[in-house]
Amino acid sequence: MAVVRCAWAQGNQAEQVYHDTEWGVPLYDDQKLFELLCLEGAQAGLSWSTILAKRAGYQQTFYQFEITKVAAMTDAELEALTQDARIVRNRRKIYAMRSNAQAALRAARQHGSLQAYLWGLAGGAPVQNHWQSVGDVPADTPTSRAMSAQLKRDSFAFVGPTTCYAFMQAAGMVNDHVVECFRYVECAALGSKSNRE
Repeated sequence: MAVVRCAWAQGNQAEQVYHDTEWGVPLYDDQKLFELLCLEGAQAGLSWSTILAKRAGYQQTFYQFEITKVAAMTDAELEALTQDARIVRNRRKIYAMRSNAQAALRAARQHGSLQAYLWGLAGGAPVQNHWQSVGDVPADTPTSRAMSAQLKRDSFAFVGPTTCYAFMQAAGMVNDHVVECFRYVECAALGSKSNRE
């Protein structure tokens, strides 16, 4: 019997692996949350498959997204990356990685951790949606719009409402696997487990 996946994850092997193992799993690690937020911001105006193909390059060039190291990157380092084919060579997006790391450090100091800050903006617990098809899934929500507004107030960049919703989906803050997808029940169970801890 064929495995049923969300329609967006059927383009290539990398998308399938990402969908099957990461997307929608509740994430509470500061460094991994920072990576996802940065990658979703890098995606703005591009396809996720483009970013996924360059993910290893981003990890190599941005210190595995270790927040303190990214926050301390020099202008010379960032400028060099504008010529680095391993990543998307958009100057504004590259410099946003450093400013977002600095904003993440401030948020972590204020809220105890980056995950406490981000999950607080997302409502604190995974939301279990029940979409029948990918066409039912919204591009943004009132929660993602509120998250975007707060992130911008706190000096984060490339965090529009659609980017924030994509981040919430990826980080398991919402379960947006369609109900017939084999990962729907698995991620719902993980969300329920995380609620109890």
